[in-house]
Amino acid sequence: MLYASSADGTRIAFDQTGHGDPVIVVGGAFSTADDGAPLAEALRAAGFQAVTVDRRARGESTDTSPYSPQREVEDLTAVIHAVGGDAAVIGHSSGAMLALLAAAEGAPINHLFLSEPPFLFGEGEPSADLPDRLQSLVDAEHPDEAVTTFQREGVGLPEPMIDQIRTSASFASLLPLAQSTVYDALLSQAVSTPTPAMAEVPVPVTILRGATTYPVIMNATEKLARLMPHAVLVTVPESHDHNVDPAGTVREIRRRMTVR
Repeated sequence: MLYASSADGTRIAFDQTGHGDPVIVVGGAFSTADDGAPLAEALRAAGFQAVTVDRRARGESTDTSPYSPQREVEDLTAVIHAVGGDAAVIGHSSGAMLALLAAAEGAPINHLFLSEPPFLFGEGEPSADLPDRLQSLVDAEHPDEAVTTFQREGVGLPEPMIDQIRTSASFASLLPLAQSTVYDALLSQAVSTPTPAMAEVPVPVTILRGATTYPVIMNATEKLARLMPHAVLVTVPESHDHNVDPAGTVREIRRRMTVR
């Protein structure tokens, strides 16, 4: 792992593979740099330098209080500077929300790929006190309850799926990420409806979604495309159920970027 120092001193861990123009992969809820490895490998094979990131309070990155979405913008900006000064960014889920916010706030992003951003546009919003309740669970050393509460109220997973995850072998790997659920809840709350500056970012924007995905994502991507008339909405046939297919996604990235 390599490290960038954010403006508040937080150490942000990232991995690099390949050569060429950098493309930074920003994951969504419960994701780490390791989870972006398949997409990074597909980017490397296509001639890009792929960069995967541990967002703050995840993986090998550290954390600094108090949290704000702007601090995560600073985190991403620090990584971009560390890999050359400007970069394309593909963000998935809440990572797409962060990437769009970062571009609006002046991060040196030269092309945005927004994969299934869960903007709610004021519909079906989680309870306003969700971040505070999640933080209380984390502070009380109940990371399991924070994880399941976020899955239930922040993501909207059905109870059978939550129960299945909780009893799976992978559930233990989610517990160290409990603090990040607070941050994802705060980020989603802050930009549930994109601001005018987010809608008018002065860089090429490609909105990506799978052939089959959640209704809320279908709604979000269609509304975002209408809000951003300069953006292109693309369906990736190989991607399904809010999961990114690496080969199909990189095919669309390569179509829109010139490999040098």
